[in-house]
Amino acid sequence: MRITLRRRIGALAAALAMAVTASACTSAATSGDTSGGGDAAPGKDALDGKGEVGITFWHGMSGTNGEALQSLVDQFNTEHKGKIKVNLNYKGQYDSVLASYKNASTQQRPDMLQMYDIGTRYMIDSKTIMPMQSFIDVDKHDVSDLQPNIAGYYTVDDKLYSMPFNTSMPLMYVNREAFQKAGLDPDKPPTNLDEIMAAARQIKATAGETVQFGFGASLYGWFVEQWNAVADQTLCDADNGRTGRAGKVTIVNDTNLKLVRWWQQMVNEGLAMKLDSNTDNGDNAFSSGTVAMTLESTGSLGTFTSGAAASKNPFTVGTGFYPKVDEANDGGPIIGGASLWIVNKEDAAKERAAWELVKFLSDKETQVTWHTKTGYFPISRAALDDPADKQWVSQKPQFATAIEQLQGTKLTHATQGCSIGEMPNVRKNVENGLQAAVLQGVDAEKALTDAQDAANKQVSDYNDKLGG
Repeated sequence: MRITLRRRIGALAAALAMAVTASACTSAATSGDTSGGGDAAPGKDALDGKGEVGITFWHGMSGTNGEALQSLVDQFNTEHKGKIKVNLNYKGQYDSVLASYKNASTQQRPDMLQMYDIGTRYMIDSKTIMPMQSFIDVDKHDVSDLQPNIAGYYTVDDKLYSMPFNTSMPLMYVNREAFQKAGLDPDKPPTNLDEIMAAARQIKATAGETVQFGFGASLYGWFVEQWNAVADQTLCDADNGRTGRAGKVTIVNDTNLKLVRWWQQMVNEGLAMKLDSNTDNGDNAFSSGTVAMTLESTGSLGTFTSGAAASKNPFTVGTGFYPKVDEANDGGPIIGGASLWIVNKEDAAKERAAWELVKFLSDKETQVTWHTKTGYFPISRAALDDPADKQWVSQKPQFATAIEQLQGTKLTHATQGCSIGEMPNVRKNVENGLQAAVLQGVDAEKALTDAQDAANKQVSDYNDKLGG
């Protein structure tokens, strides 16, 4: 039976109640100090008489996404001229943002930063931030428009710690022409591992087919996390770290063993391309028409469609729900991306200025612009009903798959994802296990056991340092 959650956090409850049902699950944390800072948020008068308050915003958006963010910040600065001035500071990719924050002194830290999803627990444990919930409560700010499943990821111990910003979902991508040549229906992509294997065999057996492999996806730890959530099972104890501090991860389970052995068989039969954990390699394999099926986030839709049109053998891109390991699986995928955090600098004016920017970036109008400029999923439910947003989606029907998948996923401890301070390293250990098994032929159980042992040693060391 699926365990659902009950949200009891003031205004946030209105958002989450849309996605959850009553259950016997309680929400109080039972171990560890999870306050994450805890100072009361300053009110609107914190900016009074302060002149123009400057704040620094660290982020990890490059290319088109970085340009879109800069444009929004420029708009905010114009609207708040003489009162707030935001200085954007690109810190590299997500891992680099986290490393920069960990290595920064109190004085060097930004006033606000964008942190990827799996950095959530570390940010809370650092006790250097102010929970977004504190600002929501002080302002009685209405967050009922937030997508419940998106807000749910960043909610720990009944507090919304950070504001979701750039959100993605995993999808299956298919080469429509390759499917049609093989007599497969591109509008009904495979829904589980067995169907992927069957389709790959059919594509491989098709005379004149230009793709070299039926399937090809990077050995990315995020995908394994998704398969566990779709199987409605948690990766970490303490209900994925949602009802207490997580102390261990479970990587060796039936779902993962079946997955890894399937992947090994796919490669051995020449049905799947050998790829490493670098997602650029997996993305290029699909965009170039080398593989007919792949897995990626919604954020890759634009790159895939443009790449497919420019490839040696141009093709059109189709999408499907993230596949299950077993047909009986009834969970759903976890959102990805990053969120916005306000740093506790003991400066009420800067904290308030950062909150004003957070509100601007999360409102419906801004989210429509962000969605249509970048392809990231809007955190605002109302944004999807905006005429400009609807027009954008109509021109990219593949994105409708993501909308349907998100809205059809129930918020559970499994679909909230694992909240654990060492999650970036847990993911890397999973990737090491995948590569050992799929690329080097190591026995699946041994590869996963090695990954699990390494991850749990890191989790134990991390918790010991916290004293939890």
